[in-house]
Amino acid sequence: MFGNGSSVKRRKALITKPKSKYAAVSTSSVYVNSSSAATTTTGATSTKNSKINDPYNASMLEPTSLNKRLQRYSLSDILAVIMWRSKTAKQANASNSSTPCPSSTLVLRGTPSKLCNRSIACCHDVNCSLNAMNERFAVFANQQEYQQKIQRVSISSNASAVSSDSRSQSSRRSRSSTATSLRESVTKTTPPIEQTRALRDSSPDSGVGIEANKATVPTEMPPVNIALPPLGRHFTVHLQLDLCTWLLFILALCTRFYKLSTPRHVVFDEIHYGKYISYYMRNIFFFDQHPPLGKQLIAAVAHVANGYDGNYTFPHIGAEYSDNVPVFWLRFLPALSGSALAPVVYKLLMEAQCSVWSAFLGGLLVIFDNALLTQSRFILMESMLIFFTTCGLYYMLCFQRSRFGSIIWLLFGLMAATCFTFAATTKYVGFLTYSMAGYISCQFLWDKLYDATLSNLHITLQTLARIFIFTIVPVTLYMGIFYIHLQVLFRAGPHDSAMTSAFQASLDGGLASITKGQPLKVVHGSQITLRHTHGRTCWLHSHTHVYPVRYPDKRGSSHQQQVTCYSFKDVNNWWIVKRPEREDLVVGDELDVIRHGDIIQLVHGITSRGLNSHDVAAPMTPQCQEVSCYIDYEIKMRGELLWRVEILNRDTEGHIWHAIKSEVRLIHQTTGAALRFSGRQLPDWGFNQHEVVADRAVEHKDAIWNVEEHRYTKTQDHRERERQLLKAEMIPTKKTKLSFLQKFYELQTKMLWNTKTLTAHMYSSSPLEWPLLDKGIAYWVDSKTNSQIHLLGNIITWYTGTGALLLYIVLNIFYVLRRRRLHFDIPESEWKRFRYAGDIFLVAYLMHYLPYFTMDRALFLHNYLPAFIFKLLLLCYIIEHIDYLLQLHCSTKDKDSAKKTVRPKLIWLVRSYRLGIILWFVAVLWVFFKFLPLTYGIKKLSSDEVINLRWKDTWDFIIQREQIIK
Repeated sequence: MFGNGSSVKRRKALITKPKSKYAAVSTSSVYVNSSSAATTTTGATSTKNSKINDPYNASMLEPTSLNKRLQRYSLSDILAVIMWRSKTAKQANASNSSTPCPSSTLVLRGTPSKLCNRSIACCHDVNCSLNAMNERFAVFANQQEYQQKIQRVSISSNASAVSSDSRSQSSRRSRSSTATSLRESVTKTTPPIEQTRALRDSSPDSGVGIEANKATVPTEMPPVNIALPPLGRHFTVHLQLDLCTWLLFILALCTRFYKLSTPRHVVFDEIHYGKYISYYMRNIFFFDQHPPLGKQLIAAVAHVANGYDGNYTFPHIGAEYSDNVPVFWLRFLPALSGSALAPVVYKLLMEAQCSVWSAFLGGLLVIFDNALLTQSRFILMESMLIFFTTCGLYYMLCFQRSRFGSIIWLLFGLMAATCFTFAATTKYVGFLTYSMAGYISCQFLWDKLYDATLSNLHITLQTLARIFIFTIVPVTLYMGIFYIHLQVLFRAGPHDSAMTSAFQASLDGGLASITKGQPLKVVHGSQITLRHTHGRTCWLHSHTHVYPVRYPDKRGSSHQQQVTCYSFKDVNNWWIVKRPEREDLVVGDELDVIRHGDIIQLVHGITSRGLNSHDVAAPMTPQCQEVSCYIDYEIKMRGELLWRVEILNRDTEGHIWHAIKSEVRLIHQTTGAALRFSGRQLPDWGFNQHEVVADRAVEHKDAIWNVEEHRYTKTQDHRERERQLLKAEMIPTKKTKLSFLQKFYELQTKMLWNTKTLTAHMYSSSPLEWPLLDKGIAYWVDSKTNSQIHLLGNIITWYTGTGALLLYIVLNIFYVLRRRRLHFDIPESEWKRFRYAGDIFLVAYLMHYLPYFTMDRALFLHNYLPAFIFKLLLLCYIIEHIDYLLQLHCSTKDKDSAKKTVRPKLIWLVRSYRLGIILWFVAVLWVFFKFLPLTYGIKKLSSDEVINLRWKDTWDFIIQREQIIK
């Protein structure tokens, strides 16, 4: 007894101040004594002291730092722990044996033991497969420990049963209380798996994303009986309304729909989009460099709501609309999209982990920006583009936080893919947002790779599911929208010349009007027009004028007859196909068909000179050969008039040269160069027509031609042939047939690579001028007064947003450098939120802004609006983040309370900042109302009022001359 008592006292001294709240109860020693009181005391003491000998509890004796790298353990350490567990179990199974030596403990080898949360730390990356095994190993160890405690209680109870009957009742009470306390101890002191993983994933080097930190491993839970009410007894419907969302929507609706039909004049780009909508109403084909969805939706609304027939022609900017034009319904959908943008921005900020007040501020800033208001009140595409962009990004964030494989996960994914596709089919700049979605998905999957709790199959399925949702679904929708576009526009129109001859012939009243009755096969004596197949619409052309003797760079020419590519129908576009060995040009009764690989000559129909090329540099493209019509100057320069015919699509059209459909390449027989459209424009001596050259690099799309108009030569007389060419008439005929895929491919090629772009404009601006609002756009001006509409943003918001963008970049660099030096200025949760906002808003802004620096065409301020909306979102987060920093550094925490109390000396700083935000927002409202006359265009302005609104010298407002005279 004395020995045991001293042992108890010595061990009590060792456990007076345990340093870990997770110190688990173990079974290193069991003491049996006839005295129940002594047994209970000794057993409890041994239970408490066992955590000293347990190597799993070594890490609990000192706090673990988040930034301390975990130490590496070898396989021998793991085996040593398992052997120690086995030895302890054998000691517990020995009944009524002699008291074991209290000092019998297992000491690991010299490496200091640092085990985290009863798991074996293996390396720096705590997400490796060994750490994933540790969780299952810890669960197994806890179960073994629990069984050992129950055995020890049983041994203690058997020993106490030998005592006197007078103490039996107290012994049973002691056994009951001991067993109960042991079970509670096991339950309370065993660290849960969720806490183990939370400590593991909190390491800044773990690389685990936000979703991985939320992941849990299901553990065995006891069955719970819950009494469920019978089905059908209660039926409850919960209806939740977000007042902030509806308040923003109603407020935006009032600003966007206020006098929407005013002015009743064509405003800026309504001249283009209005014409396209009218073509939709009349089923007339048109060519536009942007996808058709926005125009389709506006045309559908105008047709359903008002029955608009599309007879208005939109002649010029400022033209007054006729009474039969439903101006309100044509502008309805852009205005509705602009109204819905404010609540969507609010929901997007909330989903991006911003607070309610900063998200509400974002919605208000959208409402009170003059540029966004102006752009959403007319027949323009930007409001719908931005609406689909923000909706897609919102659904994308909801999709990422949803449980993989659930119904809500699938719905959010489909909605995100649909919105991104709608944005891309409204304007091609929407593909930048689609790229942003790809970046977010790749980052999400990259973080998942660090989560060792996820199997390879799970990650593979997630990847394949995302590829399907964001690839197959958008491609299907994209092609479906163009299918509707091509099915509706089946009639020929003024834009047919942009397409190939085969495409034009597939339209009602198109090229078929000039190809009726013309022969299909090209033969010796065929009169043809050669059309440039891919790219710019033009025809091989020649005239009596010759190349200058010397060019401005002092190079000499052949001084032969010019050959060009002309963009209009002209009699000089006709050529006659001739066999080199035949002198006549008449097509006889037996057709001499031209096939793939045949050698021919091309004779100009009006001048009767042969198509020629030689080793003379082309006028505008010196690295290529000049192409001319040969004139014999008797100076020993013989003609090189032979050309070889190569039919490129002979697999589908055959080896015989056919009109319209056969795509041919003409190879100069002597030099091996291909007849090619260079794309460069000739100077005044060439009448600004386009250059044609012979290029030795034959594999080029601009070297492909096709026969468009075709007839046979019936007379040998040159004058009679010329008369026939001049009097040729165009007679309507039936259309040819092309598959949807053929038309879709050709239209996509033309839209993406061969569109006409504006090179200069009075109100064009460069991307460097956009962030500080250096230049606006005059949309409309009244011819009698100074009432006008000018695209200008809220200058307070635009300048503050630019400053917030720069501030975020500076803060990001500062935080990264400080964290590299192991100085953590903000908590880990706020750091993750800071990076999350940057990964979404900053990257999206750069993706929508930087590509414009590579574009060689006229750009306008409205091109910046998709990027501006992300700068606005980043501004809202920066405002909230600064408020957070002020609260963090101007508050202290009581030792006795978990609540933060603001320091009395610095409370004015937080209040001053919030007061400054309120005053700043009041300034935003003041500027918004100040420039409303230039937004709505309904107020007559004097010259002085217009000049007073010109806050920057680069703003170009319009003042009527009559007003200046007055």
